[in-house]
Amino acid sequence: MAYVRTLTTLVLAVALAGCVSAPPEQNAGGTRENKSGPIRIGLSMDTLKEERWQRDRDLFVARARELGAEVLVQVANGDDATQIQQAENLLTQGVDVLVVIPHNGVNAASIVDSAKRQNVPVISYDRLIMNPSIDLYVSHQVTKIGEMQAQYLLDRAARGNYVIIGGSPTDNNAKLLHDGQMKVLQPAVDRGDVRIVFDQYSREWLPSEALRNTENALTQNNDQVVAVVASNDGTAGGAIQALEEKKLTGKVLVSGQDADLPALQRIVQGTQTMTIYKPIQPLAHSAAEAAVKLARGEKVDAPTTIDVNGRQVP
Repeated sequence: MAYVRTLTTLVLAVALAGCVSAPPEQNAGGTRENKSGPIRIGLSMDTLKEERWQRDRDLFVARARELGAEVLVQVANGDDATQIQQAENLLTQGVDVLVVIPHNGVNAASIVDSAKRQNVPVISYDRLIMNPSIDLYVSHQVTKIGEMQAQYLLDRAARGNYVIIGGSPTDNNAKLLHDGQMKVLQPAVDRGDVRIVFDQYSREWLPSEALRNTENALTQNNDQVVAVVASNDGTAGGAIQALEEKKLTGKVLVSGQDADLPALQRIVQGTQTMTIYKPIQPLAHSAAEAAVKLARGEKVDAPTTIDVNGRQVP
């Protein structure tokens, strides 16, 4: 049965400012003076290849404009060096706040360092930048999404060989998804009901990488697979292409997330089992509103925390 599940919970976490001697009111709002007049927001994006990122951009820009801010958008097309250079360019253009969707959460840490040298606050959007000096992290509950993916498949295939097709190894979200997936699957593995026969990340979240990984998984296991835990709709598409080559579509369960149009079409066709719809508007609007507040030197309230490099930051 085709099934789309809605996840409405967002995680909004504030990180400590770079200067440990900063007063508490500056932790969420940076150290900028209150700003009047037009605000310029720099939006540094990893990619626009997936439909969902186009929606993020459009919703973010629209909300920022409603609040009177100008948004300068740069897209790195999956290249770390390009993203770092583009972020430097945005800082040179005098943006008041920088919002970053990192290609690589580790390498993007240098972007935060550059921004802090210019006293520009940084929001890490959807994907976590591994730098404890970020001012704000805005994301969905990624681990919960992984749990939902695995649980939906496990409810329909309680026994058998499972394949896990992860996202990019450079994206912290891919690891959080995997954590959630394994939290659900591990008890079934311990009971001997489920065997994880293949578990591999897919470079850049590319469908072509997911295709190759799934082909390898099927070959190594003589096509004896009951479920593919694909971490998003793009990797699901690649996995389904591999299943089609073996005439296994509709016989092997496949998860996803993002509710992209091609995924919804596959669900109707019966080749993809499920996807998870994450409402983008609350995420994009929250980030835009927070960006304007940070640019004005105002405090952004966020009660939750997240671990960044072993440090719990508010």
